[in-house]
Amino acid sequence: MDSDGLAAFIVERLAAAADPEKAGPMAAYMKTDMPFHGVQKAGRVPILRDAVKRFPPSNREDYRCAVLALWSQPHREEKYLAIGYARAFPRYVTLSSVPLYRRMIVEGAWWDLVDETAIHLVGRVMLRQRAAMTPRIETWIDDRDMWLRRTSILAQIGHKEDTDADLLFDACERRIHETEFFIRKAIGWALRDYARTDPDAVATFVTEHRGDLSGLSYREATKHLDL
Repeated sequence: MDSDGLAAFIVERLAAAADPEKAGPMAAYMKTDMPFHGVQKAGRVPILRDAVKRFPPSNREDYRCAVLALWSQPHREEKYLAIGYARAFPRYVTLSSVPLYRRMIVEGAWWDLVDETAIHLVGRVMLRQRAAMTPRIETWIDDRDMWLRRTSILAQIGHKEDTDADLLFDACERRIHETEFFIRKAIGWALRDYARTDPDAVATFVTEHRGDLSGLSYREATKHLDL
């Protein structure tokens, strides 16, 4: 598989669809200096669909090189499509790809890139290979990198009955003292999501930790709870 050809195809299609009038506002919304082509999600979907059909990876190394070829491009949309391409081949969304996803989280370092990777890539590995992935998540809870800490909290979003509740509550409790907005928001979001599956467990956790939870975390967590 030609990863350079994939990148060239994506860049050419994005350039053809570029809208300079949207590029500036998109960058401003994301509070980033990284340039945008100005191609919103609806315009990126057919580009990704065609890229996946034309440039499927033959093996894991093809997959890694293809994702990195897109990830290394200068525009934000190319990074969005790197994540989309990575998601499009579930057979490679396994523990062996976690170093790649970790790199994307650390280098992405902003919520639009991190959250998609955390939930739809790291989270899929966690769901399918929980025993093997759990030790890595546990180390990320206390990692120096804030975005890996956020990932450790968000990685079970959408797991419903398959959620490791002990791990989720442990991650929230270990990060409960943080003043960082993105950690406080992640705690509330993850608890709110799990409350749809086990509202009593979440209600017990937030009640026991009411004095330590930030107002943001508490409000998010209890949004659908009768407390």
